[in-house]
Amino acid sequence: MASQTTTLAGGCFWCIESAFNQVEGVISAYSGYAGGQTENPSYEQVCAGNTGHTEVVQITFDDEQISFRDILEIFFALHNPTQLNRQGNDTGTQYRNGIFYHDEQQRQQAEAIVVEIEELKIWPDPLVTEITAINNYYQAEDYHQDYFNNNPQNQYCNMVVAPKLAKFKQKFASKLKTS
Repeated sequence: MASQTTTLAGGCFWCIESAFNQVEGVISAYSGYAGGQTENPSYEQVCAGNTGHTEVVQITFDDEQISFRDILEIFFALHNPTQLNRQGNDTGTQYRNGIFYHDEQQRQQAEAIVVEIEELKIWPDPLVTEITAINNYYQAEDYHQDYFNNNPQNQYCNMVVAPKLAKFKQKFASKLKTS
């Protein structure tokens, strides 16, 4: 098995993490924070928007089962990459979207898929996806891990995350884990 790690920001991390944990070939997906200047920030600090971090999901995957390109295709289907510093009602730089690459090959592939999406005019507005080297990554607090599954009564999960995941499952049914 050959594994890779990438870190993606697409708004609230609960949806992105939950989706990727269901994908065949994904070994793990953890909610966290990246791109800021504060060491070991708390959720409250990140939400206040003063640390420079954005909510991210760090994904480790078996690249013999799923390609980095497939990971990015799923990522771009899970959020709106044209919204600057927001996803839906979540606003602020802590919700910016981005790809935090872990090596030069990931950077090149990320830049290529962004150009491809722009050329195909998949979105009516230009993409604002940040592509930058991973820096200052910190795993989020334990209660954020697998949040959607552990908090089915949460109103945000019911109103925002559940519908996104339902669409995700329809579109990517062939890529989901069977067990």
